Amino acid sequence: MIKLVNKYLDLNNYLNAKKEFEELFLSHPNYPSLFAITDSLNTLSIENIVIKVPKEQLHELPNTFLAIFNNDLVLVEKIESSIVIETEKSKKITLSVDDFSKDWNGVVLAIEPNEVQEEKALNENPKWLKYSILFLALIVLSSFYNDYRIFDYTFLITSLLGLLISVFIVQEKFGIDNQMVSKLCNINPSTSCESVIKSENVEVNKWFGFSDLPLIFFVTAVLAILIGSANANLVGFLSLIAAPVIIYSIWIQKFQIKKWCVLCLAISFLMIIQGIVWAFESGFSVNFTLTSLFQYLFSLIVVSSLWSVVKPVIEDKLKAENSVKNLTKFRRNFTLFEFLSKEITALDGFEKLEGLHFGNSMAAAKLTIIISPSCGHCHKAFEDAFELVWKFPEKISLNVLFNINPENNQNPYKVVVERLLMINEVNPENIVEAISDWHIKKMSLEAWQKKWIVDSVSMKVNQQIQQQYDWCSQNEFNYTPVKIVNNKLYPSEYELSELKYFINDILESNETLERDSLVYM
Repeated sequence: MIKLVNKYLDLNNYLNAKKEFEELFLSHPNYPSLFAITDSLNTLSIENIVIKVPKEQLHELPNTFLAIFNNDLVLVEKIESSIVIETEKSKKITLSVDDFSKDWNGVVLAIEPNEVQEEKALNENPKWLKYSILFLALIVLSSFYNDYRIFDYTFLITSLLGLLISVFIVQEKFGIDNQMVSKLCNINPSTSCESVIKSENVEVNKWFGFSDLPLIFFVTAVLAILIGSANANLVGFLSLIAAPVIIYSIWIQKFQIKKWCVLCLAISFLMIIQGIVWAFESGFSVNFTLTSLFQYLFSLIVVSSLWSVVKPVIEDKLKAENSVKNLTKFRRNFTLFEFLSKEITALDGFEKLEGLHFGNSMAAAKLTIIISPSCGHCHKAFEDAFELVWKFPEKISLNVLFNINPENNQNPYKVVVERLLMINEVNPENIVEAISDWHIKKMSLEAWQKKWIVDSVSMKVNQQIQQQYDWCSQNEFNYTPVKIVNNKLYPSEYELSELKYFINDILESNETLERDSLVYM
């Protein structure tokens, strides 16, 4: 589903939302449902709709949309009088409108196109470009002290291609998504790289499998040839004597797994080419120097040793990422979130406290933070809270209160609260900048006071500081920051930034309560 939604986001100019969508979707408690998709899109503030439309209204739908076809999610593109659908395995099928309508249940998921033209960050250069430059530099450097012949370049180029394909095989083994490889591996129903590469039939032992052998072979070949051009002959000879392994690999795909691995076949083809080139050049004459054998064995030992160290690290990293995703699914359970949200001991008088308001006052999620200007953790709390309001201005409202003793004139930070509340009262248009200077930019007290000067502090402000302090004392809030969402204490087990996961649940919960209250009126 991720590939299809990401492509759909691409088509609608949400280039920068793909990575965040993937994280939200994979960690959603209802993954991999259609609701998990829409809820993740809602969290990203991407307008979307899931609707069941009559099939005769197909022509009224946008040119591209997601739909349920044969009980699977597909990407649909309308082209003149035909329909092109793309499946999760990147397989494209062209159908007539009638044929599509037969297996389409009428369910459509559509999003509002992004009117702002997004561009990828300039520093996100493709990884292949970095590695290509590295290999090119090594080849140029090697050419200065090696006398390469045309046959040597043939072995080097085919080995580099083999190295690239071997990396794709390892990615497939580890389950790392690569859209280009996915399209290639699922080019027709009889091909499936995943089925072959992850099959138990191709495991050599618990340390190495067939998926590791091409990588080790071709990395060793590239390294050996770069060290000495004479090693190209040895690489060709080894490719030729590996024919039984190639035949065995093809036999497994044909008769046991009954699926073809395009990547594996490409590796076999390259090795056959290398073997034929060696046989043509040498006339089957085996003549290797001791230096050549030593250099190749040295390369093989280095590569095998490095891979034996790197492979477990990659596996552990992927396992850790999967564990984090599973943990995030658990944490995003709204029932658990509600269970951990505690009631406030003395709620009376809370609504009378007048602080600094940001966002939509009618929002479903009403967030209140009680902070102190001298508290280091409060800087982070305000920054997280303000970012939530900035991202979801219609769904979250923020009220900032202060817990500071008005009678403690020895507190040098008391002036910050007084001036913030006065600025909010007299010049509310400046309050965002004033509080950001203190809690986000973290200006020094002297610099902040110099920038934000007020004539005097009104009695109303002094009364508010007293009321907020008294209310905090009544609830034994002798700490800051205190986080409150819809009159309940925000769970300490959650970061404030995680509130975004529950906005839609809170909205739905509020609507349910409103409906229930109307029923019993």
